[in-house]
Amino acid sequence: MLPQQRQDQIVRALRADGAGGVKVLAAQLGVSEATIRRDLEQLHEQGRLTRVYGGALAVDGGDEPFAEVSAVHATEKDRIARRAAALVTDGQSLLLDIGTTALRVAQQLHGRSLTVVTSNLAVLEELQNDEQIELIILGGFVRRSYRSLVGYLTEESLRQIHVDWLFLGTSGVRPDGRVMDSTMIEVPVKRAMIKAADKVVLLADATKFPGHGVAKVCEPTELSMVVTEPAADQATRTQLTEAGVEVVLA
Repeated sequence: MLPQQRQDQIVRALRADGAGGVKVLAAQLGVSEATIRRDLEQLHEQGRLTRVYGGALAVDGGDEPFAEVSAVHATEKDRIARRAAALVTDGQSLLLDIGTTALRVAQQLHGRSLTVVTSNLAVLEELQNDEQIELIILGGFVRRSYRSLVGYLTEESLRQIHVDWLFLGTSGVRPDGRVMDSTMIEVPVKRAMIKAADKVVLLADATKFPGHGVAKVCEPTELSMVVTEPAADQATRTQLTEAGVEVVLA
């Protein structure tokens, strides 16, 4: 992982959790504590976090997390999104998770006869004027900076539906294939989505192998498929395959 990618992940983890310790961040990112300390010092100098004893605190940045992430690895995400959209047959139903890769999947669905269910407000904006698509928005509390809906109402809505496909996002995949997320308030919604779908497809670019995350979303055995890149860690891909997951390279 490049230093810039690692530092971006540190900032996103702090924004999700509010604070982070050196030891925890080092474990999440699989690097030494000395490397994390250097990253924190550089990020502090850049004004992207506040350095404190033993770790760092998040700061209120100017850019929204969704907008900041949207431009990162855009080409790779587009390839993954095209491959994911090709899995769906007209007449089927699908759930789209939060995140920028799910938005890119939505961009590939225009003009198709599909039912799309989502808690992603960016997907709502993308598909709301497409009359071919039956669009269902889950209820819930609005997280404006992440352009998502969360909470009890969202989870309850998911208990009332069932779909053919779920396209799921993640903060990272552990070497043993566990799917993790650093935005803890989103995890119960992701788990409810998994229960509401026949087939669960994880969308993850190569930087997510291995990735960070403090909360487990699911075990690899709960996935049907992972759509990723050829550059994704081979050992992790092997673990997924051995768990019965189909790994598709975009």
